[in-house]
Amino acid sequence: MQYLEPLTYGEFYHIYNRGINGCDLFKGKDNCEYFLNLYDIHISPIADTFAWVLMKNHFHLLVRIKEKNLGSILPYQSFSNLFNAYAKAFNKQHQRTGSLFEHPFHRKLISGVEYFKRVVIYIHDNPVHHGFTEHAMDYPWSSYLTCVSVKPTHLQRDEVIGWFDNKANFKTAHYNHRDDVELEKWLGLLKVSDH
Repeated sequence: MQYLEPLTYGEFYHIYNRGINGCDLFKGKDNCEYFLNLYDIHISPIADTFAWVLMKNHFHLLVRIKEKNLGSILPYQSFSNLFNAYAKAFNKQHQRTGSLFEHPFHRKLISGVEYFKRVVIYIHDNPVHHGFTEHAMDYPWSSYLTCVSVKPTHLQRDEVIGWFDNKANFKTAHYNHRDDVELEKWLGLLKVSDH
């Protein structure tokens, strides 16, 4: 039986998942926008977001579960509500039935600045790793562009940039090529997709 890291209030997690049997989760801009709107409804009330990427058949999130508020939904239930709401809409749009996401969704407890930095880079580098683009700044469905922007955001941008000391170091860290296989080993990740 697979051990599932519990979602504990106040802790940081790398949350990731893919389409069941590797099926596509996002077939276009409208799917990505709809997922992010649902994310704001279901997850923003219970978690702060530090990094994210939506790929064709999987996603990665870096979040900190907020402290419990009276009457708040359990964090696991909020994620389930997000995935269920998205799957229903996606299935209707694409005339399909059944599960869309693998169950259960993956999550890894993370701690320490070095770990945070590596997870942020791993998340933003995912489109490069899978051959969609040559640099994270060229991929529209991740938090990289939000991190280097000055536009208002719900993303915990200042804290992310602070982990790298400043925006210049943040950009440099993303330009330095890393061995993705070694990084996946270091992060203790299961490979979630082939592309």
